[in-house]
Amino acid sequence: MPYISYFTGDTSNVVKPTQYRLCLMGGATEDDNAMKWFLNGSGGGDIVVIRVTGSNSYNNYLFSSLGIIVNSVETIVIPSISAANDAYVRRRLREAEAVFIAGGNQNDYISYWKNTAVDSALNYLINVKKIPFGGTSAGMAVQGQAYYMASAGSITSPVALSNPYGNLVTIGNNDFLHHTILNKVITDTHYDNPDRRGRQVTFLARLFQDSAKAFYGIACDEYTAVCIDSSGIAKVYGGFPTYDDNAYFIQPNCVLPSNPENCQASQSLTWNRSGKALKVYAIKGTSLGAGSFDLKNWQNSNATGGSWQDWFVINGILSVTNSATPISCITTNLEKINMELKFDFYPSPVENTMSYNIVLDEIIIKDVTGKLILTYDNTNKINIEGLSPGIYFMELRRDNFTEVKKFVKL
Repeated sequence: MPYISYFTGDTSNVVKPTQYRLCLMGGATEDDNAMKWFLNGSGGGDIVVIRVTGSNSYNNYLFSSLGIIVNSVETIVIPSISAANDAYVRRRLREAEAVFIAGGNQNDYISYWKNTAVDSALNYLINVKKIPFGGTSAGMAVQGQAYYMASAGSITSPVALSNPYGNLVTIGNNDFLHHTILNKVITDTHYDNPDRRGRQVTFLARLFQDSAKAFYGIACDEYTAVCIDSSGIAKVYGGFPTYDDNAYFIQPNCVLPSNPENCQASQSLTWNRSGKALKVYAIKGTSLGAGSFDLKNWQNSNATGGSWQDWFVINGILSVTNSATPISCITTNLEKINMELKFDFYPSPVENTMSYNIVLDEIIIKDVTGKLILTYDNTNKINIEGLSPGIYFMELRRDNFTEVKKFVKL
């Protein structure tokens, strides 16, 4: 199926200075204040909305309803792999000063966009051009390093807790979008309709069990938005106190051992750890985004406007303790290294051999259309003498961290 474009505004492409920021919305009506914050990072440039189904419902809203002047708003419906590799789609995405992923079915986004020119363009915009990025509902669900695929249909909390390896618990990891601030994070949406706390805890348990590494969760009630700036500070927007709009920042307790006691196929999940398995910072969303949480360290030091909770699961039953003590962790040297991990390479431009400052788990090289060209494992040096001259992108991966770099082959 071909792409469909709905365009509002000036058709001339403009180039504007942008600020990287990330706006995650819970899936119901958009929060106007959060969306204004999102648009303000675009420099008044060209806004692109992408989706698999639907039409132009965002165009007038983003172009004229919020009072933020932008050059254009274009909605592109991308309903197939061929559409995702279309030259027009690729060009318009890369020209964008902000991108927003609409709601829909996240399995469609993964099925049609992963490993295509759309995938490559989105990661270029996130990691190289550094523009505002956002999504609602399914568009939020695919933003983390890990994501719930829903490839076999949606799952409720009771069903997930009763069998963490059931056929509906389908999780992708580290193969789609690569926001550095969302490394080892899985998101969830529509959190209060129905109650999705149990299923996200199950996702976190599965990721911990399968990787032997702790993952983190960010969740939004339906009318709530989490807005993360380039320094990693997340502000929460919503309608409180008129409405009970919440966001949650969820992490395994750092008191060891912290892994689930029982996370096996065909058995109910138990993740208890003396009633303190998961430390959760809950924030009410307000019109000013008054509550905030620091995603650089996930600690209490820069947490404002919220309260701590303890979550735990015994035999598939989730329990919550309010007014809990804050998480208190001592960062080890290794954890500090991981948080500050940066991937560097030389020379640039390169003719034959490229070296890296550390040994990488995986190096994936793609051309400008998003086509996979080469992969390397467990190395700090590669030979690309056989590559044709031109511009390429590489995904550099180590310890669940991913960075996207651009390089020129001479």
